[in-house]
Amino acid sequence: MSPYPTAASPPHPAPRPVAFLKPALAGAAATASGNGLARFAYVPLFPAMVTAGWVDGGQAGTLGAAALLGYLIGTLAGRPVALRLGVPGLLDLGMGLVVVALAACAWNGGFWWFLGWRTLAGVAGGFLMAMAGPATQASVAPWRRGAAGGIVIAGVGGGIAAGAMAVPGLLPLGLSATWLGLAGLVALLWALAHAHWPRMVLTGAAAEPRPAAIRGPARLLILTYGLHGAGMVPPMVYLADLAARGRGLGVGTGAATWLVFGLAGILGGILSGRAVDRLGGRATLRLWLLIQVAALALALPPWAGLVLPMAAAAGFAAVGVSAVTLAVGREIAGPQAAGLWIHCTAAFAVTQTVVGFALAAVFAATGESHFAVFAAGLGFSLAGLGTTLLMARPGKP
Repeated sequence: MSPYPTAASPPHPAPRPVAFLKPALAGAAATASGNGLARFAYVPLFPAMVTAGWVDGGQAGTLGAAALLGYLIGTLAGRPVALRLGVPGLLDLGMGLVVVALAACAWNGGFWWFLGWRTLAGVAGGFLMAMAGPATQASVAPWRRGAAGGIVIAGVGGGIAAGAMAVPGLLPLGLSATWLGLAGLVALLWALAHAHWPRMVLTGAAAEPRPAAIRGPARLLILTYGLHGAGMVPPMVYLADLAARGRGLGVGTGAATWLVFGLAGILGGILSGRAVDRLGGRATLRLWLLIQVAALALALPPWAGLVLPMAAAAGFAAVGVSAVTLAVGREIAGPQAAGLWIHCTAAFAVTQTVVGFALAAVFAATGESHFAVFAAGLGFSLAGLGTTLLMARPGKP
């Protein structure tokens, strides 16, 4: 029998809160580490790395794209690795790789050194993001799965906020100390979460690599999530640099802008469940993508005062769209939602990888034009919003 619920689950008395929170918070620690810190703490470090002369602007953009490539590899490899090691083993492996990758960046070994370790950080993030959410949902009572998924996805925003606060505090000690401090933070989260990892068993529908439910609406959902990912490349890689160097606000303000992004992401994750309950998954997805479109549009005028509103809207959409996609996947695929989520995550990783490298080349070729990369992100976001309108047509199941 699949560990995932059917579309309607009967009401049950609430379990002990601690029993519900332990695996949910452990899953949140995984996403906070794998995405919030391993990948996204690099965003406020981007301008600091350039200013310190460790890399130039074009190389810094390429390092951000390398993490996206690693994320694609980790997403695709996560399920096979989990089948060999078990879900807790996969989560331990992902956390360990994050610690090693961050610590290795403390030495200025040049662009090619950083390229390898940033790619490995992305691989670890893909492992953790692919399995932490479905595994947590499978490890709690059916009537707690929606809330558990929201907590796990909100962990990404929490990790972003933690990195945005840690980086400016550590930077006065030097870039090496900053990288080591981030590695230590992940090691602490790993120690706290290890005993409470969700223990999902990959059998039945959960173990199917190609769920039969992936057809019409599911394919549109995969496409939408991929376009969402493409549109989010500019804020996920260039946001702090836009504030620090593009608008002349400095590295400290760049980190503060990234903090706003992370805090808004937590809010986006938490509000997603309530919005889905009130509006339905597909209507909420359209609304959240409209917020993403507004965020990318705010990045285009050369006005420093728009950076913080843009960061808040982008962070809200970045985490919120992920949480809503998880909910829409349950509406569409039922007990095979875990497989659909893997396909959505893989599409996200593919588009972010391709677009990430393409925008790094554009950024370098245009003399480090933030307008060019954010305009491209706006185009992808508009396309994603368009696919949600197709999903909403009458007669779509």
